[in-house]
Amino acid sequence: MTPDPASNLPSPTPRHRLAVRFAGVLVVLLVALWILGWFWSREPKVPATAPAAPQAIIGDTTTTALIDVASTLLDKPGGYLSNDILPPGIWLDNIPNWEYGVLVQIRDLARVLRNDFSRSQSHSLEDPDLAIAEPQFNFDSESWLFPPSEGEYRQGIRALERYRTRLVDSEQPDAQFYARTDNLRNYLAIVEKRLGDLSERLSASSGVVRVNTDLAGDSEARRSTDRPAEQFIQTPWMQIDDVFYEARGASWALLQFLRAAETDFAAVLARKNAQQSMRQIIRELEEALQPLESPMVLNGSGYGLLANHSLVMSSYLSRAHGGIIDLRELLAQG
Repeated sequence: MTPDPASNLPSPTPRHRLAVRFAGVLVVLLVALWILGWFWSREPKVPATAPAAPQAIIGDTTTTALIDVASTLLDKPGGYLSNDILPPGIWLDNIPNWEYGVLVQIRDLARVLRNDFSRSQSHSLEDPDLAIAEPQFNFDSESWLFPPSEGEYRQGIRALERYRTRLVDSEQPDAQFYARTDNLRNYLAIVEKRLGDLSERLSASSGVVRVNTDLAGDSEARRSTDRPAEQFIQTPWMQIDDVFYEARGASWALLQFLRAAETDFAAVLARKNAQQSMRQIIRELEEALQPLESPMVLNGSGYGLLANHSLVMSSYLSRAHGGIIDLRELLAQG
């Protein structure tokens, strides 16, 4: 009888079987973490615009939008990821950059709500709950423990909820929201600078030559140190998707805040016949948030074969930025 060659093979040792099992478990674990990371990396959708209640209290819509955006930042799938130290959160960078874009917009509106919207004059007292909320949102965004970022931000949300509760209570007139033209212009001035910064950083994805216009328009203006007349600026390759997702997060939050402002400042906009101007800005932000159908952020040249997603996003934000400038000028007219 011919001997079976397989019978001459050495039988697997216990150590070999353990290694095979360990490798199988590791592969399954990595696949599970990859699927979980993909699920956590999906951007939250912009909520549908709800019609304003006929007898809505002025300021309720804006305050609610701020609370909802901050709550989504913490309670979306995966929770708040910017301070994660374990996989898969520590491997992800798109959503943490998205979160930072949202957080900057939350900080800006919380500051304006504390310093402008809730105060009738510069010498008036600030709201005690807003005085708590605003610094809470300025806590370190990457603190993991002692204390964690999420705990500080939730304290800010609770302070906003207390302010909103007093705002809609007619028996507590100390909580106010002043929908005035100057207050709206102050907020839009901050939005204008944020959009300008994001647009510039996005457009630098493929490299651009910037002409120095720092002192343009003022012959007496001076600066601390000299800068070249022209400067080549290009976003580092590893930071292109970081800037892109930060801009997506900022646009996501700002869209909801401007929709709320459109409701609370409806009388101001109507008096200046500026409703369509606000509507066009909102429209540009809606277009900027169209789904990304590519598996990665492409960075082709301006007229090359490949798309440049950063330049596309920059074009929408630039138009929104221009619309903000026009709207502020319109509101400044008598």
